[in-house]
Amino acid sequence: MSARTSRRKRKRGFLGWIGRILLLVLIWLIGVAAYIIWTGQRDDAGPADAIIVLGAAAYDAKPSPVFEERIRHGIDLFHRGLAPKLIFTGGYGGAGARFSESQVARRYALRQGVPENAILIESISRNTHENLRQASTLMQNHNLHSAIIVSDPLHMARALRLSGELGIRAVGSPTPTTRFRSFATRWRFLLAEVYFFHRDRLSRAM
Repeated sequence: MSARTSRRKRKRGFLGWIGRILLLVLIWLIGVAAYIIWTGQRDDAGPADAIIVLGAAAYDAKPSPVFEERIRHGIDLFHRGLAPKLIFTGGYGGAGARFSESQVARRYALRQGVPENAILIESISRNTHENLRQASTLMQNHNLHSAIIVSDPLHMARALRLSGELGIRAVGSPTPTTRFRSFATRWRFLLAEVYFFHRDRLSRAM
């Protein structure tokens, strides 16, 4: 066997290994995406101590369309008698904001007939992890032990994973309607959640 033939075989062998590794990575990523989609299609709502509505953008005193869908679904679960407390999460969106996301949600819920004493809020969180950490503190302070998590379908896998890490005994109830309707917006949302899935695991490992 000539030296040139030997080099070609080694090159083909190396490229073959690279191809197999890339294929395994692709299969893994598809599996993670499928898990996120599958989790977002499950509604496990049942009797609980509280309903946690995860924050989203608000425009002054008005919830964004995405946040409004979450608020409405949380209120619907409350009116169905699945939990005696509604926990709204979300801080101030930026400098000069008059209301935090949770305050906007509380105002909305009060207009929909939810009693004031049934609503708990926190106004300092800025992301999903902080939403749930502050909600966990509220639950501990009010002797609440189980929760229904409300968010968008593609967000539910991460929300439930973080809830478990924070010691919240939770089930998910994704919004039956979502403002992430177009293929482009849903695809971007899914890619972001696949990224967060791996980022969270890497951050815990370091």
